[in-house]
Amino acid sequence: MKQKITALYLVAFFLSLHIALPAYVNSTFLSNFVAERFIGIIYTIGSILTIIIFAFVPQILTRFGNFKVAVTILGIETLAVVSLAITQNPIFIIIAFIGSISLIRVAAFNSDVFLESLSTDSKTGGIRGFFFSSSNVAWVASPVLAGFILGDDNYTRLYALTALAAIPVIIIFFKKFSNFKDPAYDHFPFWKTLKIMMNRDGIRKIFLSNIMLRFFYSWMVIYTPIYLHEHIGFSWGEIGLIFSIMLVPFVVLGIPLGKIADKYIGEKELLSLGFVIVAVSTAYLSFVDSSNFLVWALVLLVTRIGASMVDIMSETYFFKKIDGSDSNLLGFFRMTGPIAFIIGPLLATLVLPFVGIKYLFLVLGILMLWGLRYSLTLKDTL
Repeated sequence: MKQKITALYLVAFFLSLHIALPAYVNSTFLSNFVAERFIGIIYTIGSILTIIIFAFVPQILTRFGNFKVAVTILGIETLAVVSLAITQNPIFIIIAFIGSISLIRVAAFNSDVFLESLSTDSKTGGIRGFFFSSSNVAWVASPVLAGFILGDDNYTRLYALTALAAIPVIIIFFKKFSNFKDPAYDHFPFWKTLKIMMNRDGIRKIFLSNIMLRFFYSWMVIYTPIYLHEHIGFSWGEIGLIFSIMLVPFVVLGIPLGKIADKYIGEKELLSLGFVIVAVSTAYLSFVDSSNFLVWALVLLVTRIGASMVDIMSETYFFKKIDGSDSNLLGFFRMTGPIAFIIGPLLATLVLPFVGIKYLFLVLGILMLWGLRYSLTLKDTL
């Protein structure tokens, strides 16, 4: 079992590298083919498609098994990324991009099913902490690496290497999980699953906490690069380095926070502290007038210290509350990202004309305090 868990740490790294390499340049790439005002719609369509797919995940896994679904989905998604590298047709680009951003979430879900089958409640925090940190090593390295690969807008090279990053994941799936014994996946209709989740107090609160976190990500991923480049005046090389520094907490905090939650104070306190740090530091961004590289790197670093606390505590708490058969609840949990990426950009579009991009961060910081409504009333798993 230890070998399989170690293999999944490698999956976490390479799958995250596959996702993260183009993450901060996707919108710029799309702007070469469609007007900027339509880019958000493309992301919204991809998120809606993801939700539709997840509604049928238990039935699909029961019929074909997690291994077959994982390699098929990731294989198709990789071909979609290859299409981004080789075609210049706007229609094909849009279709391939929507396919990629929706299917990659399913592939990440498949990895969760493998990992959950190997986890025990007493070690969930530690195991997911290692998994979390392995994933975020790739996220930290990717902004700088992508800037180097991209060069003078060489998107073909970037997407080609992005596709190559998926190959080790597929190989590991074949070598370590081809004989995977699937648990009995729960088959519940969408509304029945929603009712089950809403009736389980801890699951409901951690689900809503995770939506708050993903909502934070949706605004920050879209608007922080624009603000730093267009309004503060940083170059893309500087922005890439700032983002790499910003993401360091996801690497260094995942393991210790997971173990602390397993053995000492539980998830509630760390989750709540994380929301406070996110709220205060994000709101403070609206009042930073300096164009100093270190100032921005430091403040953004603090926002991600809070976010990493919320992220790993949400994951740890949720996975202690489910087992491998709860694919319906796991699917719902993984829909928090698509849901947030539908709500977030739409709400930002409504707020932006009234406050401007500078004070969008203040609004976001205030909104993040709402997460305390859920975290402070959680019952710890200790």
